[in-house]
Amino acid sequence: MVYKSKSNMKIKVKILDERLSKLPSPATSGSAAIDLKACISDPLVLTPNSCELVHTGLSIFISDPECAGLILPRSGLGHKHGIVLGNLTGLIDSDYQGPLMVSLWNRSQETYNVSPMDRIAQFVVIPIKKFTLEEVDTFEETLRGNKGFGSSGKN
Repeated sequence: MVYKSKSNMKIKVKILDERLSKLPSPATSGSAAIDLKACISDPLVLTPNSCELVHTGLSIFISDPECAGLILPRSGLGHKHGIVLGNLTGLIDSDYQGPLMVSLWNRSQETYNVSPMDRIAQFVVIPIKKFTLEEVDTFEETLRGNKGFGSSGKN
C-alpha cells in the first residue's frame, strides 16, 4: 500500500527508457524518496576513484517554483561499497525539464560493478524558501559571531 497524503504533489515525468515498465514509487509508506535506477545497456565498471554519469531513464518537470528536487546517494552503496555521488547532491530546479542523470563516484579502493537497472540513487522533493540578498556593512552580534568554521566546539 502506498500512502498518499492530502498534500501529495504531482510531478510530471517522461519515461525515456522502455525498460522502466512503471513509474518509480516510494518503497514503503515511510519512504521519503523514490529510487533511481541505472538505465544502462551493459554493466558499468567503476574503478577506484572513477566517476561516471549514468542515465536514469526519466525526465521530470517539478513546475512549482517553491520546490526543488534532490538526487541523493543510497546509504548502503556509500557505506558498504564507497559508491556516492560525484557532486555529492544533485539539485534539480523546478523549471528543469531534462533527463535525470546521476554522477556515480567510486571513492573506495575496490572496483564496483553497476548492472543495468540497479538502484543507484534516490530522488526527493523539498520546499524551497526564496530569498534575495541585502548588502549590509555589519551584522547583529551573536555568541558565535565571525569565529569561523568549527568554532562551536567538538561536542
